[in-house]
Amino acid sequence: MIIVGLPYTETRQTRLDEITGGSPYGASTIAGANGSRMPSDDELAMARSQGRHVATIAKKLAGT
Repeated sequence: MIIVGLPYTETRQTRLDEITGGSPYGASTIAGANGSRMPSDDELAMARSQGRHVATIAKKLAGT
């Protein structure tokens, strides 16, 4: 097993102008105590970025 988080080059995880999930461990969202907050556009973009990153690493590990 290999853990593939968000690379530090994913700068959306360091925003300070709004509440944003995401960390070097991976994409996430802050849903609130009752789960009512939906993922922001930045959080969704980080999830897509992590998906591409995982696919790239998997392809390299497969040797293709």
